[in-house]
Amino acid sequence: MHAQIVLFDGFDPLDVVAPYEVLHAGGTASAGAVTVELVSAEGPREVVGGTGGLALRATAALDPDRPGLVLVPGASGRIGEAEEPEHTADPGTADAPVPVLLGRTLNTALSGLLARAVDNPRTTVATVCGGSLVLAMAGLLEGRCATTHHLGLDLLDATGVHAVRARVVDDGDLVSGAGVTSGLDLALYLLEREVGPQIAHAVEELFAHERRGTVWRSDGPAPAAF
Repeated sequence: MHAQIVLFDGFDPLDVVAPYEVLHAGGTASAGAVTVELVSAEGPREVVGGTGGLALRATAALDPDRPGLVLVPGASGRIGEAEEPEHTADPGTADAPVPVLLGRTLNTALSGLLARAVDNPRTTVATVCGGSLVLAMAGLLEGRCATTHHLGLDLLDATGVHAVRARVVDDGDLVSGAGVTSGLDLALYLLEREVGPQIAHAVEELFAHERRGTVWRSDGPAPAAF
């Protein structure tokens, strides 16, 4: 499985680094069955994150036609109104609210590339935190089941997504994680699902991290009203 983790201006660094390390370790534990790289819509470049200006380097352009995994992080910025100021700082800084940083992706080539990835039957699209909102605001998740940071669940629901309050939501070729640290649990779950539970358990032990929260799937009967 090849994983492409998407960088965009204002991304949340932990949304990227946590799954990157888990998937990279999974590749080592599986003798190369998993590979991972950082990509952007624009190709190789330094991409400035939304927490203190931390930058990571995308080494390639996002290829939506490549089989495997495309993982979209959320953004990190000022908590506040989603109105963009008349004069904004560098879009990679934390001077803009999270919804603005997420919304700016709609004005780049990223939304079109993600649409192709969603339509690719050989690709699983995964999100961490506000990453599901990036896809939802682009109109790519209507009618799907997904989760996001608890502060964004209402917004996710308003886009036509069935918002689920769970740590990880598995909707087939769409797998989403909730709040920021859920990137660890999301990546470990993807390792278990795609490569096997022994590999996932080995990485879990290596990182001294015990997975937490619920993995929600649409399997089984729907619960009756309480």
